Amino acid sequence: MTGAERPRITAVGAGRMGRGIAHVFAYAGHDVALVDIKRRSPEDRERVLSEARQEVAGNLSFLEDLNVLSADQSAAILDRVTFAGADDFDRHVGQADYVFEAVPEVLDVKQSCFAAINKAAKPDAVISSTTSTILVDTLAEFVKEPRRFLNAHWLNPAHLVPLVEVSPAAGTDKAVVEALMTLLDSAGKVPVLCGAAPGFIVPRIQSLAMNEAARLVEEGVASAEDVDKAVRAGFGIRFAILGLVEFIDWGGGDILYYASEYLKGALKDDRFDAPDVVKDNMKSGAIGMKTGRGFYDYEGRDLDAYRRETLAKFVDLLQHLHMLPPPGGK
Repeated sequence: MTGAERPRITAVGAGRMGRGIAHVFAYAGHDVALVDIKRRSPEDRERVLSEARQEVAGNLSFLEDLNVLSADQSAAILDRVTFAGADDFDRHVGQADYVFEAVPEVLDVKQSCFAAINKAAKPDAVISSTTSTILVDTLAEFVKEPRRFLNAHWLNPAHLVPLVEVSPAAGTDKAVVEALMTLLDSAGKVPVLCGAAPGFIVPRIQSLAMNEAARLVEEGVASAEDVDKAVRAGFGIRFAILGLVEFIDWGGGDILYYASEYLKGALKDDRFDAPDVVKDNMKSGAIGMKTGRGFYDYEGRDLDAYRRETLAKFVDLLQHLHMLPPPGGK
């Protein structure tokens, strides 16, 4: 597929998220317009667009330093990005097959942005917000033909983190969801489908984990340095290979249930109470691999091969991080 055949992308908002999105799609071979929607003086416009270009160029240069890209590849990627001001908004939005809104997390600002997109965008263009805080159904009310609207929540740094959490609104056309998921996948991202709920997936999980880490320091259980060392060498490294829900099945939902009961009692805090789904799985015996079913169905699966494949990935990661000790010790 040539660059001319690829969908055209426009990111509206020249801040960090817009710059990251422009990087991702230009890297994947798309022609991308990064458009600053705010009306500015010529001097201010030049400053903002120059800063945006420098940031994208700097991120590409960093990848050159790591031997991920050659200088020629980096230059070609940067050439695929057009940095434009508000005067060119209508033209670039009107040419786009996919429009990503990436303006500040202020409802009035987003409403104004979508009003402008509505006037300029092609009737069949897919329109996506990148909001991390506002419910997609709220924003869908601002979009003409909301069937073509949904949210794509990128994690910073957007040009490096693979995950994009995709949240359709109630009226989003299924074909639009599939099209965006396909586009993101083709750009090297890992899209996951997520219901329209506060916190999406990762922010909701990480807010609990980060608060608990802070409490450990606050309570004097461990220093900040030792909490972080424990996360890097234990918590984080396991979940780079096994998903959290997968890990429940791997170790056994019964272990999580009893650990939750103990922590709730010992720390006298209901925040450690197991959710109903874990309790229900305990009652039905669906506690994971050892019973053949849990959150996943293991019926007919070669569990020995699954374990070996998973542990092989773990060993590979430990070796890459220089955390697998040599035989005989250090």
